Amino acid sequence: MAAETQPVAVVGLGGLFPQARNVREFWSNIVAARDCIESVPESHWRIGDHYDPDPKAPDKTYCKVGGFVPTIDFDPMEFGIPPTVLEVTDTVQLLSLTVAKQTFLDAGAFDSDWYDASRAGVVLGTIGGAAISEGFNARLVTPQIREAVLACGLSERDAAEIVAKYSSAFAPWEENSFPGALGNVIAGRIANRFDLGGTNFVVDSACASSLTAVRLAVDELLSGRADFMLTGGAEFKNTIFNYLCFSKTPAFSREGRVRPFDESADGTLSGEGIGMLALKRLDDAERDGNRIYAVLRAIGSSSDGRFKSIYAPRREGQVNALHRAYAEAGFDADQVGLVECHGTGTSVGDAIEVSALREVFEAAGSGPRAVALGSVKSQIGHTKAAAGVAGMIKAVLALHERVLPPTINVDRPHGSFDGSPFYVNTAARPWILDPNRTRRRAAVSAFGFGGTNFHCVLEEYDGATVPVSHAVSAVYVWHAATAAELVRQLESGVGGGDPAEAVPDDHARLAIVASTPDELAALVAKAVERLRADTAAVEFTVDRAIFYRGRALRGGKVAALFAGQGSQYPDMGARAVMALPPLRLEFDTAALDFAGSEALGAVVFPPPAFDAAQRAEQDAALRRTEYAQPAIGALSAGQFKYLTELGFRADGAMGHSFGELTALWAAGSLTDAEFRRLAWERGAAMAARPADSADPGAMVAVACGIDRVRELLAGHPDVYLCNINAPDQVVLGGGSAAVSAFAASCAAVGITTRELSVATAFHTPYVAHAVESFRRAVAEVEIREPSIPVYPDMATAQYGPDVVANRESLVQQLMSTVYFSARIAQMYDHGFRVFVEFGPGTVLSGLVRKILADRDDVVVLSADGGRGSDSDRAIKQLAARLLVLGMPLTGINRYTAPLPPEQQAGRMRIPLNGANYIPPKRVEEHNRLLHNGYRASVVAANGSPAAEPAALLNIQSTIPVPSPAA
Repeated sequence: MAAETQPVAVVGLGGLFPQARNVREFWSNIVAARDCIESVPESHWRIGDHYDPDPKAPDKTYCKVGGFVPTIDFDPMEFGIPPTVLEVTDTVQLLSLTVAKQTFLDAGAFDSDWYDASRAGVVLGTIGGAAISEGFNARLVTPQIREAVLACGLSERDAAEIVAKYSSAFAPWEENSFPGALGNVIAGRIANRFDLGGTNFVVDSACASSLTAVRLAVDELLSGRADFMLTGGAEFKNTIFNYLCFSKTPAFSREGRVRPFDESADGTLSGEGIGMLALKRLDDAERDGNRIYAVLRAIGSSSDGRFKSIYAPRREGQVNALHRAYAEAGFDADQVGLVECHGTGTSVGDAIEVSALREVFEAAGSGPRAVALGSVKSQIGHTKAAAGVAGMIKAVLALHERVLPPTINVDRPHGSFDGSPFYVNTAARPWILDPNRTRRRAAVSAFGFGGTNFHCVLEEYDGATVPVSHAVSAVYVWHAATAAELVRQLESGVGGGDPAEAVPDDHARLAIVASTPDELAALVAKAVERLRADTAAVEFTVDRAIFYRGRALRGGKVAALFAGQGSQYPDMGARAVMALPPLRLEFDTAALDFAGSEALGAVVFPPPAFDAAQRAEQDAALRRTEYAQPAIGALSAGQFKYLTELGFRADGAMGHSFGELTALWAAGSLTDAEFRRLAWERGAAMAARPADSADPGAMVAVACGIDRVRELLAGHPDVYLCNINAPDQVVLGGGSAAVSAFAASCAAVGITTRELSVATAFHTPYVAHAVESFRRAVAEVEIREPSIPVYPDMATAQYGPDVVANRESLVQQLMSTVYFSARIAQMYDHGFRVFVEFGPGTVLSGLVRKILADRDDVVVLSADGGRGSDSDRAIKQLAARLLVLGMPLTGINRYTAPLPPEQQAGRMRIPLNGANYIPPKRVEEHNRLLHNGYRASVVAANGSPAAEPAALLNIQSTIPVPSPAA
């Protein structure tokens, strides 16, 4: 791809990887940080025969784990393959057909107006000969076996019997053996079965094979020789031969874990996989209305040239590939936010790769810890010919779903990361834009034995909001006229969908929040048991996952409460932001408007911390008002928008401190842009302390009532009443020394205090410097009359039609006491019974429960679960609770992609995995010969039986014979 040439669109994906039958499962495993490495299955080879922990043991492997694809039901008749040829056809040829079908279907090619098979081709990466050739070759060593048997003094008859027993384990040579063992037939079968008229071939550049194939597929498109290309890589060679190759290099991890870029990394592991992409020219994809996952901007390649060994990585060669990629892409490396590395887990190879990346990215101006590095090999092993496409699919989906995916098994990155632009991303995080990188871009590297290097550059596509395909929580709803009928629905499997219409008020209703089918089934059983025990129950909740009411809640207003500063925490709402586009869009927009020294997304969702000191730094960074307030605003607004899309309506609103600004926005007094601007201006004004002000102040929470606090304040002139939060919680602030002295005086009389971790003393004269600056910003905004009542924090303020008064109330609130407890009591008196907290954490919910503790008709809910919780599950639980209470919510799961349709069972269902197929008849015949009772006897030198009886030999094959279902 030369500069200025047309970019290429990724319009379809397909895959089969360890513990993943398709790309959706593959991506879910990645985001969930699932380790897909397992013990070598018996279908491949027997650990007892071939394993020895000593790496120097001859003809043994010191590794007994790897990444293995799951068993797939394969119908040979669907692809016109006679069942009788399966045992002489390499399984990678067969299962590549199923992955090709996945990819065509995902691209929407079949039955479309735009697809022309005569203009479609396939180019795949693979390595060497097929694994099945090992079985064919095994039959060719029978002369050596016969020779060895005779040399041991056994008879010709014995030799023939032993050879027959041995050979029966393997498929015989026949006319289909030749094509069944050819690597190029992987592509050939696809072209044949799907009637492709474009080119078809495979390429071999070792572990870079699949990116080589992608490059050649792109060339076909840009040259005009094809309009649609299927490309990727296929690799199933987890045979004992492959394990010996890696063991004697030696490259395998002795620990049995792939730890890319970790200081304790000790090698790689072998994995199986098939991955495919459907590519079209971007203009064509847009014209045809295709779903576009990502845009391929460039692929740079290079050779290492003459170097110290054929398999040693060379930094200079990798640098050349990177330079060529970015020259073709038309932008510098500093615009890339994610690199999916070759990252094998070998200490030397990983260090060289980081060094090469560092040279290019630092020269381009990438800042410290600005670029996430990762390697999917940490989860599935090294899939060799499919390694590049496995990483590419990961990067494509990261761009498509705006998620920075994790790399696992990294406890401490090695020293090459110190002071670099890179960090190892060990947890799934929202991928938020920033003003310096207004478009998400990713890169993928793959390097192969023989000194070949590829670096692919990808870019997000500016399309519509897309549903997420990784595993998230979902809400399942049932309703019926009676509880008994509801039980029958649950038991019969009827219902349980995401309601498209509001549940009738007089219906019994039940909602379940679950993340997996197994969890859902278990919760349904619990719900049935609970309902059967008491069909007259008014309401109940089980495990915070099952919510039931016999009918909708009658009467009572709904209040929206908005969190203030102090509720923030690093990674707040991360799972919800990754699962719900309205939340992510709020952060994207806020981050692009943000003018701080660091990107807002990097402060709210910081790179992973590897020790307590780093975690403390991250807490402190987000505590700064210029970051905390826009961040709290973005999360609160995103949560509120999502619930509003579902049908949530509030009858009134209140915010705590900063949250009052969010409450005004929610009530329609501010536009989105005005709200974001004031959120930033408010935080920035507080952060801009005068140069002569050395003390930012401090705050302390006091565990007693306001009357006692007023008594204690006597004699402490520099301590101020900040928040009256609850009957037993008052917050004070002021000069640091004065607050410390006040806390000591409380302790002296047995009253508990807790110092708050804050940036300054809010709602005291210590933020007086911010008032005029914030007033100037507020003066440029028309704070309109709220569409619903907004209850202000100040005792005397109110928000109404007077814009000037509204502005002044918002400004004066900075230094005024927050009367939260009194306002909540007032809202209750005004008929509010359901209180819903928006923003990070559950602080306000806890305060409301204290304030209204003596009322039994109050429901308090929150949109977030706080630090360490699953925020996606929390907001889905909130939606479920609101629906069950009677709010007309619909489409709760609207941002979750539907599961791909189950493949229709064909005429035949033959279970296949990464090992080659052995039909039941061969297993039976082999076992029959092994146990036919034949015993060998030693022959004397003269050809007669030996005088002394020899021990009978029971010949057993060392070749693994899997069960037919393996």
